[in-house]
Amino acid sequence: MILLGIDIGGTKVAFRAEPDGADAHESSFIWPESGRVADDIAALHRHAEEVLARTGQSVAAVGVAVPATLDADGRVTSWPTRPSWRGLDLVIVLGELFPRAELRWGDDGDLAAVAESHASGLADLVYLGVGTGIGGGIVLGGRSVPGPGRGSCELGHLIVARQGERCDCGRRGCVQAEASGPATLRRASAARGTRVSFAELRHGYAEGAGWAVTAVEHSCAALAAALVGVGELVRPDAAVIGGGFAAGLPGFVEETARQAARLSRPGHPPLPIGPAVLGGRSSLYGAVLTAKGGTVA
Repeated sequence: MILLGIDIGGTKVAFRAEPDGADAHESSFIWPESGRVADDIAALHRHAEEVLARTGQSVAAVGVAVPATLDADGRVTSWPTRPSWRGLDLVIVLGELFPRAELRWGDDGDLAAVAESHASGLADLVYLGVGTGIGGGIVLGGRSVPGPGRGSCELGHLIVARQGERCDCGRRGCVQAEASGPATLRRASAARGTRVSFAELRHGYAEGAGWAVTAVEHSCAALAAALVGVGELVRPDAAVIGGGFAAGLPGFVEETARQAARLSRPGHPPLPIGPAVLGGRSSLYGAVLTAKGGTVA
């Protein structure tokens, strides 16, 4: 029997299958460019079938990390990155994919925070994941905050710049609008005067190019402001930064820590900020924990 974790992201979907008596296997695919929900679901079906064919075992339980907002019945009420998903009944979709498996799901940021807490051994921790969007979660006393039935911890929608960039949610100045991967690339492109790829940004930042440094430092300052604010409220032992964008850009986490240290109050030690133990796979491992019967409570 297989325990399966699925991390549904804004750009790609990652799977981790843990079969009985065999090594775990990870794989992923990029969403179709069309943005149509039918094409997305077809791609999800194809990859799930490939994963199951590889293992040759049936699925006992599936845990899913979801970036979209769901109602109590599992229907998507909002996902700005993929608006065609609005109204989709995710429970039905997953039930068709895995008809005999136990299904569990949770917010990707919440699950990532729980996974990081387990991996680091820290019972009081804040997690921020920087990728296509920004997710986040808080764990206090080993339990996810705010907890089941009370919504997810939307750290990506903390407002850090009242006159800032327009966010996908409709507001201005959310952390996601100021510091996500796409936001950083847009800022770098504007500063350079031409479109900048992630590889070019990484190279430019490593070489100290002004357009790259300015773009990255702006994003890190926004993240630092959010983390310092959260730290004032909940006093965690540490904050960790993960997600594919942050994990792939050397020096990004360290710059955020430096920016946060500048914001610390006299007489109060700065919040320790470091890279996520699980790198860009925190949400995926959180999904696996959920499949195993772990809880975000």
